[in-house]
Amino acid sequence: MNGQTRSTIKPGITVLIVMKQDQATGKLTKGIVKDVLTKSPNHPHGIKVRLVDGRVGRVKEIVEE
Repeated sequence: MNGQTRSTIKPGITVLIVMKQDQATGKLTKGIVKDVLTKSPNHPHGIKVRLVDGRVGRVKEIVEE
């Protein structure tokens, strides 16, 4: 599932994000969502979130567990 729709992203789910410094390489970081930062219902580059470890990035994929 992709991370472009805010309603599918809730605190506590596991996601793959791309952080700002990794956008050029597309390196993904796995983590658990703490806060949803994007206010709009959709975003073409992914919903911005803060992970429980404090890292911030845009959701590229929701990990089904």
